[in-house]
Amino acid sequence: MAETKREIERKYEATGKTALPDLVGTGSVAAVRDEGVMELDAVYYDTRDLRLAADGLTLRRRTGGADAGWHLKLPVAAGIRDEIRAPLSETLPAFLAGLLRSRVRHAAVVPVVRLRSSRDVRHLLDDDGRPLAELSVDTVRAERLTGTGQAAWTEIEVELADDGDETLLDAVEKRLKKAGIRPSAAPSKLARALEETGTAPPAHEDGPATPGTAGHAVLAYVREQADAIVALDPAVRRDLPDAVHQMRVACRRMRSAFKTYRKVLDRGVTDPVGEELKWLAGELGAARDEEVLTARLDARLDALPNTLLLGPVRARLRARGARRAEDARHTALAALDSARHLALLGTLDALLADPPLRKAAAQDASEVLARAVRKDFDRLARRVEHALALDPGQERDLALHAARKAAKRTRYGADAARPTLGKPAKRFAKRVKAVQSLLGEHQDSVVARTALREIAIQAHAAGETAFTWGLLYGREEAAALEGERELPAVWKRAAAPGIRAALSR
Repeated sequence: MAETKREIERKYEATGKTALPDLVGTGSVAAVRDEGVMELDAVYYDTRDLRLAADGLTLRRRTGGADAGWHLKLPVAAGIRDEIRAPLSETLPAFLAGLLRSRVRHAAVVPVVRLRSSRDVRHLLDDDGRPLAELSVDTVRAERLTGTGQAAWTEIEVELADDGDETLLDAVEKRLKKAGIRPSAAPSKLARALEETGTAPPAHEDGPATPGTAGHAVLAYVREQADAIVALDPAVRRDLPDAVHQMRVACRRMRSAFKTYRKVLDRGVTDPVGEELKWLAGELGAARDEEVLTARLDARLDALPNTLLLGPVRARLRARGARRAEDARHTALAALDSARHLALLGTLDALLADPPLRKAAAQDASEVLARAVRKDFDRLARRVEHALALDPGQERDLALHAARKAAKRTRYGADAARPTLGKPAKRFAKRVKAVQSLLGEHQDSVVARTALREIAIQAHAAGETAFTWGLLYGREEAAALEGERELPAVWKRAAAPGIRAALSR
């Protein structure tokens, strides 16, 4: 069974002349306990073209020490990684292989570097003798397994204990710097080993478009979303908070970019890709939609006095949410494990390597992007005005949902233009987001009412009173009408004179 540990650490250069300073009194360090020397032997795995290393991931099989086994380290932020551990085995555990799938695709994972380390360990303790951090001096010998290179060095590593205070690392670093010990230039042992024993992983290329052109700006945004889809794949598999939502958003942002900037990228090529992104977002969507709906109905129940909670309403909602969430997760994981998903990732790579640039791609980015976003805004305006002209009811609900989708596309287009257009695009996106949020709340109410009706029918069939579900239905209906009353004022602010024109500056 795999387990996860959040690893917060810093690495420092060390030489034969390096002397560790006394760290007692540094921050809350009351004592330093020598834990002795351990011998570690780790083989690091990657594809032959080092795709994992290029993205900052490390996969190793380690023997020796207290944590022998398979370790996969995924970057979280600078100096922070999640280390996922699995028991020692001859072959890569299936769960870890799944977490690597979006990166390695069909490529084999092979041994690339062997690191043997003598680790001299010290624990930094507080007044009660509890570990605050672990400091180790590692004497490392690296051997390239896909070549003949070798290297050796010594480094100092300081790793924070579980639930530790990162300010301790700042204090320790300050003391180490005073002693002449400097932060390591390499982010990890593997990165240094690859650099010193042969070829380092290739850097990501920007693509063929010229900087400053519309093509360059749009492709940068598309690449950002493609990278997010790849990076979020293991997060979704690990069921991390908000991972499904963020991956779904990346799919939608890319689809929107293809549509908004159709004068830059040929839709004859991007439309089929957009359909595949729509499929992936849809497969992920069930999990996210059920999560949002359950949270909304939970909040509605919390707002009611106990005297109005008639029947086993919470138990019914929990059972429904759990059942649907499990089904939705199976659907999402099946999509990520499918050949169709791998094919989509390969298609995105090919599109970025050889983008279908149109004539406008070579033009000045600010002019082309501003024109495209203004066009999307005009489309949004027509949809909002159409919806406002309708009477409340199902037809207006559908029109407001269409306006919401147009608002989202307009906002995403403005977000893509922000690196080029700066503050005007940021202000524009903020106004449009207010419209999108209001319309999104309205659509959530429409979805909630459909679910509440279904739940009420099931409760009635089971011999339970449907009173509470009907009460919630009425409150959702009232909330939707209130949103419709607010929409004209929110839209007026978004469409204020000068907002649209500001994108031209």
